[in-house]
Amino acid sequence: MTAVEVVTRSRLRRGRRRRLVIALLVVLVVATFAVTLMVGRTVYPPADVVRVILGEDVPGASFTVGRLRLPRAVLGALAGLCFGLGGVTFQTMLRNPLASPDIIGISSGASAAAAFAIVVLGLGGAQVSVVAVIAGLGVALVIYLLSYRDGVAGTRLILIGIGIAAMLDSVTAYVLSKAPQWELQEAMRWITGSLNGSAWADVVPLLAALAVLGPALLGQARNLAGLQLGDDAASALGVRVERTRILLIVAAVGLIAFATAATGPIAFVAFLAGPIAARVTGPHGSPLVPAALVGALLVLVADLVGQFAFGTRYPVGVVTGALGAPYLIYLIIRTNRTGGSL
Repeated sequence: MTAVEVVTRSRLRRGRRRRLVIALLVVLVVATFAVTLMVGRTVYPPADVVRVILGEDVPGASFTVGRLRLPRAVLGALAGLCFGLGGVTFQTMLRNPLASPDIIGISSGASAAAAFAIVVLGLGGAQVSVVAVIAGLGVALVIYLLSYRDGVAGTRLILIGIGIAAMLDSVTAYVLSKAPQWELQEAMRWITGSLNGSAWADVVPLLAALAVLGPALLGQARNLAGLQLGDDAASALGVRVERTRILLIVAAVGLIAFATAATGPIAFVAFLAGPIAARVTGPHGSPLVPAALVGALLVLVADLVGQFAFGTRYPVGVVTGALGAPYLIYLIIRTNRTGGSL
């Protein structure tokens, strides 16, 4: 067998594995989505759920499934897709698993702005979402400018982002300490991340953002792979480095900000989706689609666990935070032991 045949077979094998894993992730997301619609205080059979989705009037199920569970499940899946896509874009572009929007302060910026808008400005609904999106983009711009020095180094950006995240979290804590009792519960949604109270009004802007920014990111998959090799290698391959990086940052931050505006900062989904996707699909090929599917699966599963696995109900962000914090500690310890830098 020649070397060319060996390489060809290896590529075919990796391609088959990748397609199989993506298909399996799609099946798992759809199955979890279906379970979310069926399970609750009242369990509805699949036939009733399908009838409700098709627009038929089913006593009891039309309200419970159509008005309560369906918007919640759709919002959770869309938010997971956005968090997964945005997170893996940053991690791949900066070649560091710590370069996740919820680690480097982008989600914290959106959360702080939303809490300020609710408590201080007295805003609500779509107005809070607009403020959160603008703040997320603004924080990303500040981090980018502060970390730029003859290019953007991943380590410098991460450290600056962590510092800004700490400051923004302090702002959020101060705002909440001054919040009246009737505004505190709504503002707390922007701290923990929650799907409670989901409505179709929350779904529409998030779906629109994903429909516009998702294809923009997927269209840059090849350039993103080039950036993963380093700026010099990417330039040699014909990638316009700064233009591509800015486009990727704007699209990824937009997805994260819109998702945060809809659900609050669901902790560590953006951080975990990329590494999990890379582990199950292998190191070759674009990580964007697998990471998006893993993000959706994480949010849907965590929401089910938070609702039904314990004696009381917990917001989805509490569950994902419990999953992500140990991995963050492990990642820092592993990096320290191997002599790498953050």
